[in-house]
Amino acid sequence: MSQYFDATVFGTVLVTLTVIMDPVGNVPLFLSLTAGRSNKKRRKLAGQAVLVSLAVISVFALLGQQILNYLGITIPALQGAGGLLLTIVALELLTGKQDDPSEIDDVSVALVPLGTPLLAGPGTIVATIVFVQQHHTTGGRVAIGAGIVAVHLLVFLSLFFSVTITKVIRESGIVLLTRIAGLLLSAIAVQLLANSVMGFIAASTP
Repeated sequence: MSQYFDATVFGTVLVTLTVIMDPVGNVPLFLSLTAGRSNKKRRKLAGQAVLVSLAVISVFALLGQQILNYLGITIPALQGAGGLLLTIVALELLTGKQDDPSEIDDVSVALVPLGTPLLAGPGTIVATIVFVQQHHTTGGRVAIGAGIVAVHLLVFLSLFFSVTITKVIRESGIVLLTRIAGLLLSAIAVQLLANSVMGFIAASTP
């Protein structure tokens, strides 16, 4: 059976990507970024964001290293770009510029920052590329694909059912969550930028 499906690889991919993507931890960010929208729209955005993330991760699983090599992009550069993008989003959350949902297109929110880089971020992309490089058997590759799909299913369920939280905390609670999420997101952005700088330093050190 391991010839066609490696259960060990599946478990490793599932656990690793779940820790990186943090389905439960993204709930406050999701509710903050979709503030002011109906629960029906929130559920639709949850599905769209997960599909965007799945598409991005799938592309990098198949062609990730080739894409980076062709464009001359290093992992630290990818981390730096993700950090800068998340910094912009964090500042908008902290300053309240996203409080008016009419100013932000639903599709745009699903693509950026929900789909990427919050879900399909530098950490997820790098981990996926590494997994693909480490496993060349059919069973390993099938397990990697199944693990990617499984973790996205977990993320979707987490975001889909998170809308029930709004029935308890109401929109005023979402505003509070927005400020807290902005602070946490800024910390994530700073960490990504720090990792990027350390990566560049390590690469230039003989």
